[in-house]
Amino acid sequence: MFVALEHLLNLKEGYRRVFPLQGRSLLLMVVEGRTLLLENRCPHQGAPLHDATLVAGVLRCARHGIEFELLSGRALNAQCPGLVHLPLAYAADRVGIEL
Repeated sequence: MFVALEHLLNLKEGYRRVFPLQGRSLLLMVVEGRTLLLENRCPHQGAPLHDATLVAGVLRCARHGIEFELLSGRALNAQCPGLVHLPLAYAADRVGIEL
């Protein structure tokens, strides 16, 4: 089942928005021309990532400062699991996720 999250025309560089879906918080972002969907929680201790800083492709958790290479999800300065990326789905003029 396709669940639409956003109209494609709204996806511009710097876009960042949180979507609640089935008890999860998802973060939709556009970074360096790529649309990414990830769980809106730091894998370290679950802090939300929607207010994390992003510099040169590195997402830095606001709570503990753990940095992640955004595209790979790999933690750079701590030993913890990586970011959870989710596959995007497209239908007509919308981007979303298949459940």
